[in-house]
Amino acid sequence: MRKPYIILIFIIAFASCTTVKNDPAKEEWTPLFNGKDLTGWDIKISGSPLNVNFNNTFRVKDGILQANYDQYQKFNGEYGHIFYQDKFSSYKIRVEYRFIGNQTPGGAGWAFRNSGIMLHCQSAASMTKDQSFPTSIEFQLLGGSGEAERPTGNLCTPGTNVVMKDSLFTPHCINSSSKTFNGDQWVEAEAIVLSDSIITHVINGDTVLSYTQPQLDEREATFSEMLAHFGGKMLKEGYISLQGESHPVEFRKVELLNLKGCIDPKALNFKSYYTESDQSQCRYK
Repeated sequence: MRKPYIILIFIIAFASCTTVKNDPAKEEWTPLFNGKDLTGWDIKISGSPLNVNFNNTFRVKDGILQANYDQYQKFNGEYGHIFYQDKFSSYKIRVEYRFIGNQTPGGAGWAFRNSGIMLHCQSAASMTKDQSFPTSIEFQLLGGSGEAERPTGNLCTPGTNVVMKDSLFTPHCINSSSKTFNGDQWVEAEAIVLSDSIITHVINGDTVLSYTQPQLDEREATFSEMLAHFGGKMLKEGYISLQGESHPVEFRKVELLNLKGCIDPKALNFKSYYTESDQSQCRYK
């Protein structure tokens, strides 16, 4: 009568000794948004202190992360950003987004169907109370008006510059080569960020923009402060934030593939797609 118990103990012991074999080429994406609440995120809205969610702007509804303005009578410059708690240097960030409804009264014309993925951000805690946008590289997300062409996946540079075609690019924004997405359709946006070397914008699987050497803009009044904050002029790492600029926007997927990790093929957690080494992450048993 004791045999079933002996067999069960053997199975449990065998299972505990079995490890899942690492596939170095298999990408291991991490959801940054859990689909339930805003755990792991910090909120900074212009005019409000850190983590004061003015008018319940950022919220989760039916598994979707929203920047929603239904509790605003009028938008008065309350530009908002929601920051993931950890910072990264080399990674891929992928979101699925869409614009819905009407723009909030008082919103600027340029903010119509306008949001963004802010890359290499300063920290949320380092922003001043009335600061509208974090120093960062903006992967701009735009929706069409149903009339003129309006590409998405563009670049804007709040407090920063980049290099394009071997020259320092100092204008604030430049359009990508993407098509226009009208209506309330979902669009997939992906940024491939390789520390302070190359950043690539991808929309629905198509590369639409690429540039190099993200860096602080010396013309900015906050240059010296940001120089100390980032530890140098070149933007090697930073936080990621999503933007609310007066038009309701939804995100149903926010996930990240870290490209920094163990590059020793002998390690159990070696990945062949890592572009930046972090040998402290290596596991051998």
